[in-house]
Amino acid sequence: MKLAFTKMHGLGNDFVVIDNRNGRIKNLKKLALKLCDRRFGIGADQLIILGSSKKADFKMGIINADGSEVEMCGNGIRCLAKYIWDNNIGSEKLAIETLAGIMYPEKAGSLIKVDMGEPILDPEKIPVKLKPSTIIDHPLKLKDKTFRITCVSMGNPHAVIVVKDVDSAPVETIGPEIENHKLFPKRTNVEFIQILNRKNIKMRVWERGAGETMACGTGASAVAVAASLLELADRRVTIHLKGGKLLIDWSKKDNHVYMTGPAVKVFDGAVDED
Repeated sequence: MKLAFTKMHGLGNDFVVIDNRNGRIKNLKKLALKLCDRRFGIGADQLIILGSSKKADFKMGIINADGSEVEMCGNGIRCLAKYIWDNNIGSEKLAIETLAGIMYPEKAGSLIKVDMGEPILDPEKIPVKLKPSTIIDHPLKLKDKTFRITCVSMGNPHAVIVVKDVDSAPVETIGPEIENHKLFPKRTNVEFIQILNRKNIKMRVWERGAGETMACGTGASAVAVAASLLELADRRVTIHLKGGKLLIDWSKKDNHVYMTGPAVKVFDGAVDED
């Protein structure tokens, strides 16, 4: 039997999207390992699953290329929203259930705006095994170097590090060390950021379970919050990623983070399910 899919990306953070609203496909971890493989499969950072929901319009499942399930993906939810609209199965403003809660994508001209909810700063809820009420500019020693981390959850954990030159940041070496550090019981995403000015931030990201990716929507959201907490940037900023730009607005009105950016369909296809 053939399995239909759509290949999509948000700023180069790429996904295989499948419709599993009927719940027919059971072993999604195995499927993610197969489809996301860049040499033997379609190739993607994550598998995105459209499911049915009793709480919202739809449910979103997210499985990394390594088979681990994650709570939320900002670029992924924009792509899933576009997939829904392209297939005429949802309204212009959506409610999508995720493991991080219900998210609300809506059309914003040619872009997609998503209400990402309130940032979580409580270490126990991020989670991080540290006692302070918030973790802002906290020293983390790795071998002979110390990195200062600011921790935020956008439904999934992030550790943000400010550097002078993000292009030369040790993303591929330090990223996995911090991701798997004992402080983070559920591992963590790691963002390296360079403050360009109060309205622009350059960012590279090491994503939990996927490695360095071209972009990360929840990461960009966490970076905007962290930079504001560090008093290095305004609450409304443009995040410059390898794959392009995201506009992030940490609203004073409701404390919610709003992410606006593109989503692109690459191609449709079908593969054997076996």
